[in-house]
Amino acid sequence: MASRPETRAAVALIGGGRIGKIHAANAAAHPALSLKYVIDPIGDAAAMLAARYGAMPTTLESALADPAVAGVIVASPTDQHLAHCQQAAAAGKAIFCEKPIDLSVERARAAALGRARLFLGFNRRFDPSFRALRQQLQAGTIGSLETLHIISHDPAPPPVSYIKVSGGLFKDMTIHDFDVARWLLAEPIVEVYAMAACLVDPAIGAADDIDTAKVLLRTASGRIALISNSRRSGYGYDQRIEAFGSDGSVRVDNLTTTTVSVWDEEGASRAPFQNFFLERYAEAYRLEMDHFAAVLRGEEPAVGFADGVHALELAEAAGRSHATGRPVALSGGA
Repeated sequence: MASRPETRAAVALIGGGRIGKIHAANAAAHPALSLKYVIDPIGDAAAMLAARYGAMPTTLESALADPAVAGVIVASPTDQHLAHCQQAAAAGKAIFCEKPIDLSVERARAAALGRARLFLGFNRRFDPSFRALRQQLQAGTIGSLETLHIISHDPAPPPVSYIKVSGGLFKDMTIHDFDVARWLLAEPIVEVYAMAACLVDPAIGAADDIDTAKVLLRTASGRIALISNSRRSGYGYDQRIEAFGSDGSVRVDNLTTTTVSVWDEEGASRAPFQNFFLERYAEAYRLEMDHFAAVLRGEEPAVGFADGVHALELAEAAGRSHATGRPVALSGGA
């Protein structure tokens, strides 16, 4: 067993909510990290989470002023991500920020964070199965990649209170799939065409959002990706990718809660799919924190600020396409 390093890098966490709790647990358990501070405007949330992992609740200003803090984990509400990243960068800290970087691509472009040591939390890139699929593509196992099919369907919609502050389906949910598509296609996307509707919950439509979408992406060489999104599957958390190449295909299927299957006179049945993103991507979140520890040691972030801006460009292009019913061209690609 590898020994724990004598000196662990101190990190501060902004945000004690659902995803903040995941990052707090992973940071506290990591042999190269020490969770020193938790910051949350709800004092009780910060105090409870800090107490669980031997950290201290404090203000962001105090945490950033501490020279012992090497990095900051930004898990605050989405509309605060950019400001918190800017504050951390100005203090000279490395940053691990949850997606998306902001809700406005124009604001993100103007943020001048290109030189910050910023790792953006697109956790799908760290999923072992998705990584293995990409390795097959890079190895040329199926020849030249031609098309992708990315399916991401939630088991059930979130509360409408969340929808109202989420930035909309394209920036909140599809943004992961935009990043995965860019990562797997491995060339700039030059055209986006989106069709979307509110088919799941009328309250989502009343909140001026959509809950179902199909998005086509095209690269300059003609490669095509289809993204399928729904806020409700009815059968679990549906996360699949299939890639088609000149010599075959490679796919990632859904993970089930166990590998047990039952065969009887009524047929065959399997265990249900994992039912929530926190379970489905638990290992990806742990590997993200491992990568952040490497960033603190000087490694280049695998997913950076520019990736966040490009994903936002695709999200906003999808929104324009849905509004106009027309494909949207991206000059220079995303």
